[in-house]
Amino acid sequence: MTDSSHPSISAASTGASSLLAAEAVGFSYRGGTPALTDVSLAVQAGRNVALVGESGAGKSTLLRLLLGLAQPTTGTITFGGRPLTRGRLREYRRSVQAVFQDPYSSLDPRHKIGRIVAEPLRGLGLGADPARVAQALDAVGLPADTAGRYPHEFSGGQRQRIAIARAIVCDPKVLLADEPVSALDLTTRVRIVDLLASLCAERDLTIMLVSHDLGVVAELCRHTAVLEHGRLVEQGDTSQVLGAPSHPYTRKLLASVPRLTN
Repeated sequence: MTDSSHPSISAASTGASSLLAAEAVGFSYRGGTPALTDVSLAVQAGRNVALVGESGAGKSTLLRLLLGLAQPTTGTITFGGRPLTRGRLREYRRSVQAVFQDPYSSLDPRHKIGRIVAEPLRGLGLGADPARVAQALDAVGLPADTAGRYPHEFSGGQRQRIAIARAIVCDPKVLLADEPVSALDLTTRVRIVDLLASLCAERDLTIMLVSHDLGVVAELCRHTAVLEHGRLVEQGDTSQVLGAPSHPYTRKLLASVPRLTN
C-alpha cells in the first residue's frame, strides 16, 4: 500500500513543482509564543506526506494554514507554485479537501447523507448532482441508498467513509487528513487505511496525513515530516525517518506511539 515508487521529497522541494507547499512559514497566536517557526514542507502529486509529532507540536496549526483557514504570520502557503490568496480560495477548495478526526461530530445530524456529501459541490457552485454523490458513495464502498438516510443510522467507520465521500465528491487533487482513523477501533482503522490507499491509486489523489499513529504513516505515506514545538526537526523518506531516525525527538516518538497492526 505504501507509495514506494516515488523518490523522497526534500525540504527544498517547495515551489513550482508542488501541488501545495509551506515555504518558511511561521505563525503566532495573538499575545502567544510562536506556534510554528520557519516550516517548509511540500506536497507533490502522487507522493503522500505525513506530518507527525506530539500534541501541541503545531500539526493542527499548520493544517489550518494549509486549508486557508488562517494566514501565516511569516512565510507563504503556495498552491500550484503561486501564493494562496483570498481570490484563489474557490479554485483551491475544488483541489484541496479535508477529512477530520471525529466522524460523529463532522456530519450534521439534521441532514440526510446526500445533502452532506453534496456540500462541497454546492459551495463551489456546481449544484448538488445526485449522480456525483452516488459515485462518491460507491467509491468509499457505500450503496446509493445511503444518500436518503441520516448520520445516526451508521457506525463510526461508515460515518468516516461518508466524510471521505464528501471530501472526494468534487474530485480534489489533495486530501488533508487530520487523524482520520484515531477515533475508530483497530479493525475499522485497517479498513479505512486500505480505502485511502485505494483512492490514491484509483483517483490520482495525494494525501497529507496528520497522525500520531506511525503504523498508519508507514502504510500510507512515502515522505514523513516531524514537528517538535512548532519546528520541523526531521523529514525525508518514511522508511528512513521511521527506520533510522536522526533526531532524538523522532526516536522518542518511535518508542512511544502505538503501531497499526493487522
